[in-house]
Amino acid sequence: MSYKRFDQEDVVVSAESITSPIWTGDKVALTTFFTSSTQVGGTSADYYYNIYNTGSSLVGSRVQFAVAYADKKGSGSLAFNTNVPGKSPSGTVYGQYRNLVLGDEESDFTFGTVTSDYFYVLSIDRARYKEKLLPGTLDLRLNVSGSSTTLQLTDNSQITTTTTFTDAGRVYELISGSVGNLSAGKKQADGYTNGSGSYGKLLPDVGVILLNGKALDARPADGGIDLTTLRNANSADLNNRLLYNALDYGSYFRIQAEETISSNFVFVRARNSEFNYSTNPSLITGSGEIRHNVMIDTPQSYITAVGLYNDNNDLLAVAKLSRPLLKDFTKEALVRIKLDY
Repeated sequence: MSYKRFDQEDVVVSAESITSPIWTGDKVALTTFFTSSTQVGGTSADYYYNIYNTGSSLVGSRVQFAVAYADKKGSGSLAFNTNVPGKSPSGTVYGQYRNLVLGDEESDFTFGTVTSDYFYVLSIDRARYKEKLLPGTLDLRLNVSGSSTTLQLTDNSQITTTTTFTDAGRVYELISGSVGNLSAGKKQADGYTNGSGSYGKLLPDVGVILLNGKALDARPADGGIDLTTLRNANSADLNNRLLYNALDYGSYFRIQAEETISSNFVFVRARNSEFNYSTNPSLITGSGEIRHNVMIDTPQSYITAVGLYNDNNDLLAVAKLSRPLLKDFTKEALVRIKLDY
């Protein structure tokens, strides 16, 4: 075995972005939405509904995302203690996302220029989106039963000139429109209250979509879908079910994942004068002589694998060649090794 220390230019670091569908089965769009009767009938349903791609008991069924309702006043759900107003599952969800996105307990959520005390959450399962969501690929359609109005939402990443950051990473506003069909002059909240508020926020780095409750509750003439969110105190208003129904009638949810794959390219260079002799002990006799004269006059060897070692001589990785590579004084070899992580 022969060793050679790499030069600085022999190791190159590269990174590339890979996009892919996020839904189970590599589906681009999710067009059917199912809940689990067991989960919906349990205590966790007070906080969220898990949404599946097929019936939850069927083979291949997986959680795709969760639907939750958040309310600053704790309205729309039963209080933990009737003597402590505002403390309920909806209030807990609001506090959870306020800490995640805003980073403190005093700030309020602002959608566009409108502050809202309540919103809905679409939290995509981590196994689905892996590293992050890809801005500009969102196509979410919402509707309510009996209505001819379908609200189509995307994010404003294609038309905004600046990127806003929060404690949860990048944030984009949700606007009405379709992917790839936005103009630079389009208002950030087109169709809702004359541009003063947005439909929500896309948080691609944590896989979360916030939907402005006020915007969804607006009449179709004002850009909403008349969702009619219920905000009664100490009341099980089932707003999670309300949004789930709006998804089910809309029947379309598309967004892609983005993953950065980092690679190390290691170039192993065997010059004409290197790696021509074998270190196999069977080539040496007991008296220390070379068994075959050809290895004296015209030595040659076959490269079959390359080992990568650290300074402590610890083997870190092995790259095996597809076939043995003949090496002698008349040949030079260059082996490129790619390490993905």
